[in-house]
Amino acid sequence: MAAVTVRQAYRFALDPSPAQERALWSHAGAARFAWNWGLAKCKERHAAEGKWYGAGDLHKLWNAAKKADPGLAWWDQNSKCCYQEAFRDLDRALSEFIKSKKGKRKGKRHGFPKFKKRRKCKDSFRVTIGPMRCSGHIVTLPRLGAIRTHESTRKLARRIGNGTARILSATVSRTAQRWFVSFTVETERLIPDTHARPGSLIGIDLGVKTLLTGVDDQGNVVAVAGPKPLKASLRKLRRVGRAHSRKTRGSANRRKSAAKLARIHARIANLRADAVQKATTALAARYETIVAEDLNVAAMTRNRNLARVVADQGFGTVRRMLGYKTIWNGGRLIVADRWYPSSKTCSGCGTVKAKLALAERTYRCDDCGLVLDRDVNAAINLRNLAASGSERLNACGGTVRPGTAGHVLLNQVPGTAHAGKTGTAAGQPVADAPVFTYAATAMHPVDGSCGAGDRVRWNATSRTGSSAV
Repeated sequence: MAAVTVRQAYRFALDPSPAQERALWSHAGAARFAWNWGLAKCKERHAAEGKWYGAGDLHKLWNAAKKADPGLAWWDQNSKCCYQEAFRDLDRALSEFIKSKKGKRKGKRHGFPKFKKRRKCKDSFRVTIGPMRCSGHIVTLPRLGAIRTHESTRKLARRIGNGTARILSATVSRTAQRWFVSFTVETERLIPDTHARPGSLIGIDLGVKTLLTGVDDQGNVVAVAGPKPLKASLRKLRRVGRAHSRKTRGSANRRKSAAKLARIHARIANLRADAVQKATTALAARYETIVAEDLNVAAMTRNRNLARVVADQGFGTVRRMLGYKTIWNGGRLIVADRWYPSSKTCSGCGTVKAKLALAERTYRCDDCGLVLDRDVNAAINLRNLAASGSERLNACGGTVRPGTAGHVLLNQVPGTAHAGKTGTAAGQPVADAPVFTYAATAMHPVDGSCGAGDRVRWNATSRTGSSAV
């Protein structure tokens, strides 16, 4: 076992009293006001001098203005961290805008920061100084005091009590009329030197029909169906959305309908996150090496025929979670090149098709006559890629903040295996392979039609699976 220091977030739903809820609204409003105040000052200076204020400069200006302006006499009703962190967020947003403008920032182009409007932006604030504790069903925050939580905080409290975790900051936010607190914690994790099942290997293919399809080194096919919560709730969303559009703007009924619509969206997001968490946890605990694709999710969502189902499956989240969960279990994640033709390549003879339409769900090889499910064929190719040594390993940079002496600091999504290592598992035949399906049903064997093996269902509501693998 090797102890490494990582940064994790522990999120709890709050159960505030009416007075505490008013205080939460006040703190969120103070953070929004500080953002708008700082942005206005930055625009004024840029118009005159061609440059902006930094977070430290804005804080000095704020300290001078809050004492001189009688209209800002209310500032001491909230924690000073609300204003400081808002200025830091603004400074970070301006820096990202400059990087994006110069082409130094990857991903979607970052626009110029905008003013925040009440009920049009996310209500949140962050505190970094003062008492931040948790015990039982109680969390303690600066200026807010002790607030009840819906679930127990004993897991985090136990780590803090043992001295293996330290709270760095607390971010309070509102989602669908419910307040949450997220503690950013620097904690020690024991990373095993070897995986519980050394040598185990699986290649996974993310798809639109199923969340992921995998084939392991024993030839077993693992399929995670995925709940597709957006598709299941689409009819209800349309009905509630039409009713919301008919409400008079600014009325109480419109606010009620907006709250109902927000609760539906929150439930969809929670169902998706729950399914992805359980699937990635089960895979990382069961297989030492996982080979996945490097999908261009942003480009896929620009396709009007694929955007909804791709967003509903959460491809990017699957890849991100596998990146750190494999390391936490002593394994590794291997990422295939983005242009590797896993779906077009025949897993039997290696012939690559020139074209393969997305509607063709069965792969048929014209050379060797192989007929196989499209996703299974891609998963086999990805699994075999680990043995070829032509894959690359995903890497994440470490955090720039100093850590505890004697420990290795990783970023919030801890890095994966070091570059230069390659897979050693050889490819396996998949003829008559048993299929293992993750499904949100009770675990029981049923008859299968994919070879001579049995099809076994995996209970997606549990983190443990059948021992038949």
